[in-house]
Amino acid sequence: MKTILFLHGFFASGSCIPAIALHEAFEGRVRVITPDLPIHPKEALTFVQQLCDKEKPDLLVGNSNGSFLAQIIAPIVGIPALLGNPHLEMTEFLKPRIGEHQYKSPRMDGKQDFVIDEALISEFEELQKEQFKNVSPYWKDKIWGIFGEQDSLAHYKPLFLKYYTNAYSFPGGHTPTAEEVKTWYVPLIEKMLMLE
Repeated sequence: MKTILFLHGFFASGSCIPAIALHEAFEGRVRVITPDLPIHPKEALTFVQQLCDKEKPDLLVGNSNGSFLAQIIAPIVGIPALLGNPHLEMTEFLKPRIGEHQYKSPRMDGKQDFVIDEALISEFEELQKEQFKNVSPYWKDKIWGIFGEQDSLAHYKPLFLKYYTNAYSFPGGHTPTAEEVKTWYVPLIEKMLMLE
């Protein structure tokens, strides 16, 4: 059975709506792993790399910040990726949101509060500067993007297309609904996994 590793967005968790929708869509056909990611990006990348070594996923699927991380780690772990609304400039997202926040979906560890501060922004900034350093011609068609036409947060399709070939659109916003995941993401995932 093939395995997908889903990387959620910044305010989300492994039990967010897109994660649940993937579990439902692929039940009995594909193993779907949807962990809670650490908030610090370097820690998150280490965590994802260790998870890839252990679980050997066939495909990474991300949303927003999860797509930013998936795009960085895919060439390192040698796994193709589908990037949903990749937020390729996370610092721009974080700067106006300095302060205390709560995750929008429950986390396994029960911790729902977190803080965005200058140190966290600096960490993202460092990664952002070198996020494309492992991209080679080999990866141009191994990393796909899907972009919501109503996305009001991340507008990175032109930047994505500087490095990659396959970009798709769907008529939704930044965080896809369960229906949008099943209608638009799942067929692309099936194609990437060559299930159809």
